[in-house]
Amino acid sequence: MSSERARELIGIILVILQFALLAVLGWQVVTNATGISISSLVLLLGGVLLGLWALSANRPGNFNIRPQPKPGGKLIEKGPYHMIRHPMYLSVILVGLAAALVSMQTVAWICWAVLVAVLAAKAILEEKALLQQMPEYSQYRARTSRFLPGVF
Repeated sequence: MSSERARELIGIILVILQFALLAVLGWQVVTNATGISISSLVLLLGGVLLGLWALSANRPGNFNIRPQPKPGGKLIEKGPYHMIRHPMYLSVILVGLAAALVSMQTVAWICWAVLVAVLAAKAILEEKALLQQMPEYSQYRARTSRFLPGVF
């Protein structure tokens, strides 16, 4: 198996894991909700708004759910991409955190932690491909954070 095919397969597995973990988190909310707190509501709203902002900043056809850039894709540096490289992943992290807070079940917290690890792995895989496809990505990466502005 070629290294490119292996990266594609790993990307598909990571996407499947991401959606499976989100489904379990959603199920935990439905079956074990302890009540919605202000903090969980703020996280949910923040995650949804960040995701919508990222989608609005990205041009149609440029977005890919798998951690491989689309052929002919363009580097987006406006909107939340001006500060962070993976606002959609951060959006999912925030929504997942809100779900774990609402559920307050151990399984939800474990799912959220694994979700963060899956999204970090997707980001790393995606960045390796972006460095190969877009020469300007190296400079962009040097001036932006992966998930949290000024932190990580």
